[in-house]
Amino acid sequence: MSFHDFRLACARCHLLPALLLSLAAGQCDAQSTVTAEQTGGEWTTYGANLASHRYSPLDQINADNFKDLEVVWRLRTDFLGPRPDGLYGATPLYVNNTLYTTAGTRRAVIAMDPATGEILWLHRLDEGERGTAGARQGAGRGVAYWESDDGKDQRILYVTPGYRLIALDARTGAVVTSFGDEGIVDLKQNFDQDLDPLDPGIGLNATPLVVGDVIVVGASHRPTSAVDSTWSARGYVRGFDIRTGKRLWIFHTIPLRGEYGYDSWHGKAEENGNVGVWSQMSADPELGLVYLPVEMAAADYNGYNRPGDGLFGESLVAVDVQTGKRKWHYQTIHHGIWDWDLPCAPILFDMQMNGRTVKALAQPTKSAFLFVLDRETGEPIWPIEERAVPQSESQYETTSPTQPFPTWPKPFDRQGVTPDDLNDLTPALKAEAEAALANYRIGPIFTPPALATEGGPTATLMLPGPVGGANWPGGSFDPKTNRLYIHSHTQLSELVNTPSDMVPFNRGPGGEAPKKPGALPGLGPRPGLLGSPGGLVPRRPSVVLQGTIPMVKPPYDRITAYDMNTGEMVWQKTHGTTEDAIRNNPALAGVPDIDRLGSYGRIFIGTLTTATLVVAGEGATHTNERGETVALLRAYDKATGADIEGRIEMPARQTGSPMTFMHNGKQYIVVSVTHSGANVGGEIVAYALP
Repeated sequence: MSFHDFRLACARCHLLPALLLSLAAGQCDAQSTVTAEQTGGEWTTYGANLASHRYSPLDQINADNFKDLEVVWRLRTDFLGPRPDGLYGATPLYVNNTLYTTAGTRRAVIAMDPATGEILWLHRLDEGERGTAGARQGAGRGVAYWESDDGKDQRILYVTPGYRLIALDARTGAVVTSFGDEGIVDLKQNFDQDLDPLDPGIGLNATPLVVGDVIVVGASHRPTSAVDSTWSARGYVRGFDIRTGKRLWIFHTIPLRGEYGYDSWHGKAEENGNVGVWSQMSADPELGLVYLPVEMAAADYNGYNRPGDGLFGESLVAVDVQTGKRKWHYQTIHHGIWDWDLPCAPILFDMQMNGRTVKALAQPTKSAFLFVLDRETGEPIWPIEERAVPQSESQYETTSPTQPFPTWPKPFDRQGVTPDDLNDLTPALKAEAEAALANYRIGPIFTPPALATEGGPTATLMLPGPVGGANWPGGSFDPKTNRLYIHSHTQLSELVNTPSDMVPFNRGPGGEAPKKPGALPGLGPRPGLLGSPGGLVPRRPSVVLQGTIPMVKPPYDRITAYDMNTGEMVWQKTHGTTEDAIRNNPALAGVPDIDRLGSYGRIFIGTLTTATLVVAGEGATHTNERGETVALLRAYDKATGADIEGRIEMPARQTGSPMTFMHNGKQYIVVSVTHSGANVGGEIVAYALP
């Protein structure tokens, strides 16, 4: 590890000279550098550090004065791109007294004055059709930063909607022409087999991960279903040289013939796509490992074309940062058909067990399980059991007879559906929910989709839904106490396996008649199209009562705190204010205490942990007493979960995870929000004390 890497990994808030003196005296904390607290005052990666802690030791903003926070600047980002961004999810970086982020549907990268939001420089790239046809649009998660050992070379790196990796001079925004081809590495031309530049099947929302002098880049694909899936692009992960842009290695997430894991596809590996790393990653420079949370294969809800467990789908894989060689893997779901792919970076930490320090990690999941593993070996810290699960009724689908069940810690959200999960806010709502339940297949977690037959169930009720549990924001972690904080979402969805000749919505974007499937090389028809054996029809969380009230009981979003020394759940509480569509429903007239049921629908909330607080914004808006549409930025006592006084209003719902930094003696909290309705678009909002 270079001195610069060590300097960034250690706690700059304690002053580097003091740290060096402590090391010289042999008094350094036993905590490894990768799990050390984030550098004081700075925020140098998406997750604050390579361990993805989303933590800062700053305490100028605390429980006593959180209520006094004020908006110090706002920056609307829409004007920097061709259209408003409907889900602005970027987390800015703060390095060397400058804020950096993506904006304008990733058409632009900007550097800002942290105190005023003034744009200091702007890089803009119009990719034309390549950008507008990209698999992943929007501003993405932000940028990555790298600095040479002598500090003379400082770079900002990001991936465009057209799937190109670009290096910029962090001081000026100028393209670094010595990197790649005049500053650009074409990520579609660095696979084993080059892709068409206009192929819309692959892209990336996440930021690159810089580990030492290696840039690690993943891949994401078009949102998939049985009707619209991606087969031409495999989600291989690659490492590039930070100075030259030269590809150093490639890891085949779908193994090639002769590679480890190939046999788990039962001879169908070459016929499949996806299996990318669309989320953020973590790394341990001391171990020389990068941790890859891998998604599932195409299609998300239909596995007839991919028999077997399908490594490395829905697996956490540790690879050598210099070579890309697999060191270990752990598959969290075998042959997944629920879209519970790994959505976020694992959180790295050290813990004491049986008198020794164990290098561990915790992987949050959409299924609400928390997988806790030894990050050196991949072995479970606490037992994980293979348990029998319900099987698919489709003749075309062979589901895995067992799935992994962590015995500890307890899940952080509800799993599976029983009659006890039905909404019981009023007797009338409960009766309506019970009547509706008769139309569905229900069961424990991993219950497969219902098979569409005459007189059969409408669908399987799936809990968590595909955007339930944890999602791409991940969690935050306090390295002082080894407490982990996760936001989760209780979202119900329907899932049904429908024979292809019954699929009613296989139409083009303009509603034209169904298209006949074209044969793809070596693949045959796409699942779910006319003529294929069968297709899954995932449905939005439309299972509601009285038009707007969820069929399942609240709360609908919550924050959970774990003590990762023991795995104990320390506290759990409802997070969000009830949105207007639910609390204003006449069916709830006279029902007390409905102001805080949590937000329902498609929300993505990340937490920020500081010296004393856990901070998170709400994922849905409501109308305040002045008739204004707002969402709240909330804070909790990180030890107890108690609400901190102060209802800090945001102009729109949180869509990017909050971060904090210290600039010229003042602590700021910055969060990305997205306006809804006719006022759709992204905005960066900065808060500080008066």
